[in-house]
Amino acid sequence: MEELIDVLNEDGTKTGEVVTRREVHEKGLWHRIVVIAILDKEGHLLMQQRSKHVKDNPEKWDISAAGHVSAGQTSIEAAIREVKEEVGLEIKSEELTYITTYCEPTRKQGDIIDNQFYDFYIVIKPNINMANVKMQESEVENVKLCNLKEVKDKLDSKMVVERDVVYKEILSYLK
Repeated sequence: MEELIDVLNEDGTKTGEVVTRREVHEKGLWHRIVVIAILDKEGHLLMQQRSKHVKDNPEKWDISAAGHVSAGQTSIEAAIREVKEEVGLEIKSEELTYITTYCEPTRKQGDIIDNQFYDFYIVIKPNINMANVKMQESEVENVKLCNLKEVKDKLDSKMVVERDVVYKEILSYLK
């Protein structure tokens, strides 16, 4: 069954309408996304490389996890689910530090129209054991703990999914 998504107004409040993920993108309806950056105490960012088989941003590097908030879910519940699904790590709600909510101008990529509110969280894990990281093979090609220089290099070479607000916050945190 296809994922169901709560439709939002332009101010980010729920309209009461629920549609499929496909429909939300076909019609360019407003909806919510979570974006989670997992950092270790040494200042490394867990990054994932998107699969070459995904529709948008194939093979680009991205922050630790990101995804849609399903209908009826809170942003925090979605963040916990997405981290587990994409990189196989268990996190608790109290580990999530809310940073900001932002939206960007409408973006079109092929047949996808994005009108999204992004809830951005940071999780600090004292020690990230890469042996415990389990990639979601349908969406993730590779994972890597990146230091500040590696993150900057990926940004400078345009090898990352565009998330200017997120990377600005991460870079200031890593400095």
